[in-house]
Amino acid sequence: MPPELVRLIRAHLDRFGTAPDGRMFRGARGAMLSESIYGRIWQRARDKALTSAQARSPLAARPYDLRHSGVTLQLNAGVPAPEVARRAGHGVAVLLRVYAGCIEGHEQLWNNRIDDALRDEDTR
Repeated sequence: MPPELVRLIRAHLDRFGTAPDGRMFRGARGAMLSESIYGRIWQRARDKALTSAQARSPLAARPYDLRHSGVTLQLNAGVPAPEVARRAGHGVAVLLRVYAGCIEGHEQLWNNRIDDALRDEDTR
């Protein structure tokens, strides 16, 4: 796990602890959270974390969407596809088929890396 995520999870556990069965999130008196409560909490978190335009969009509409966001973040951060696939439990072919369109906004970075690689070739 990335160190920042470990830090956040540890801070949460230090502050709130766990249920007797080890769950991180629990309802009143330690009970499991119902789907309706979880949904309401999720919606409130979206409203606080996102801009109003984003909150009206399907962005992170479901908690499971965070999995997609995490994979997209890793790809956009330049983590090699085989490593992202391993962490996500995918094969590389599935990863690229599902997420290739999510990699965007870094054209200049990629062009610079290609230019650097070509310059390195010129100096050999």
